[in-house]
Amino acid sequence: MVSATDKELLLQRIDKALDEVRPHLMVDGGNIEVVDILDDMTVLVRWTGNCVNCSMSIMTMKAGVEQAVKAQVPEVSQIEAINGLNK
Repeated sequence: MVSATDKELLLQRIDKALDEVRPHLMVDGGNIEVVDILDDMTVLVRWTGNCVNCSMSIMTMKAGVEQAVKAQVPEVSQIEAINGLNK
């Protein structure tokens, strides 16, 4: 189990990694936010704006979001959207 302090630090690192992809999402009127990180190191995110129902969100998750996060936070096992098409 991840301690509260470690979890907060992980969430900050993940959020910083997401800053790499956010400009690309914002161009199309969308964004992404970190919701939580589970004990198995699964990161839960929420699509916002136009990303919620975008047919490209699955590809964006795999090719953009996961790559950016795992490059900076390798302890993350996977990333799952809690809303949108790739739920």
